[in-house]
Amino acid sequence: MDAEVLKFVDGVRRELHPLNEQILNHPYLQAIQAGRIERERLRLFAAQQSYIIESDLRSVALMVTRASSEGSRAFFLELLEGERAALKALDLFRAAVVAAPEPPLSDEPLPGAFAYCAFVAWLSLYASEAEFAGALLINLPVWGDNCGRMADALRSKYGLSEAEVAFFTMFATAPPGFEDRAAAVVAEGLERHVSTAMIRRAAALLQAYELLFWDTMAQASTLTT
Repeated sequence: MDAEVLKFVDGVRRELHPLNEQILNHPYLQAIQAGRIERERLRLFAAQQSYIIESDLRSVALMVTRASSEGSRAFFLELLEGERAALKALDLFRAAVVAAPEPPLSDEPLPGAFAYCAFVAWLSLYASEAEFAGALLINLPVWGDNCGRMADALRSKYGLSEAEVAFFTMFATAPPGFEDRAAAVVAEGLERHVSTAMIRRAAALLQAYELLFWDTMAQASTLTT
């Protein structure tokens, strides 16, 4: 990773540490780890993620068309393939937690959960490639950490199989070189005079919407945050 970008990213992570800690230590995640969320209520998580991933697919596809360099295009194409694979894996998780025959829970999008992908869509339309990549550079490691712990809990507390938790394990570890490729997109943006303040703002807002997602999951699952 470019030294200048590394210094900048580390600074943003330090600034957002309190917010990230709220996400990483969220009551919803702790309830999953303790097995306190009813299995049928895991459907809420699956349904909301379906809306998010389907929206993010379109957002990332738009970024592919907007890419201003081969490196940037390759980065967004990799993201696109990852979103496609995640959507397929999510179907297995959803099938494992759907109650039968008449689930009492609605599959409609929840505003607090949908806000995350709405902002990603905004980034894809109005922000620079550097803002989009920089926000994900901060967001995905935190999301991935939570996904890894959810995968462990879903196996140990809910008896789900490796295939059924593949959605979570897929995000738990970033693809090799992901951070370097994202940082390269940020570096290109800085060379084009994209403001560091705008990249920082994009990251901060995305993390705030990430926290709102977890808050919404807790509230919808009758937990208090």
